[in-house]
Amino acid sequence: MRIFPELFDIIGAPEPGSTRPFSQAVRAGGLVFVSGHSAPHDPARGILRGASAAEEVRNALAEVARILGEAGSSLDRAVQVTMLITDPADYAECNAEYVKHFPGGLPARHTARFGVPTEARVAFACIALSGG
Repeated sequence: MRIFPELFDIIGAPEPGSTRPFSQAVRAGGLVFVSGHSAPHDPARGILRGASAAEEVRNALAEVARILGEAGSSLDRAVQVTMLITDPADYAECNAEYVKHFPGGLPARHTARFGVPTEARVAFACIALSGG
């Protein structure tokens, strides 16, 4: 039960019993908060994260852009991005691809190493202005 449902909107709520117990994003106070997402991966449907770190960045940011679009925002309205990487050796390659997705100016960014029970090399979370 949400205590103040009129104060925020949940985008992409998880199914009951999901192994991923978080929403894709939450819209509140004129902002969209996107949870950490790696590139989609569903080999049974022919969807693969990418063969390189740069491809994973491209595909992960496309997933974040899709979620932002569903929430009524876009990557060009991002004010803060968190880049999560598993291997510091991929940092330069990830950065080289990352900057291509923000031609209007780079949002504030935090980078951290992460480990999750997937084979993803990179994932992104962000905060963006709503609307526009």
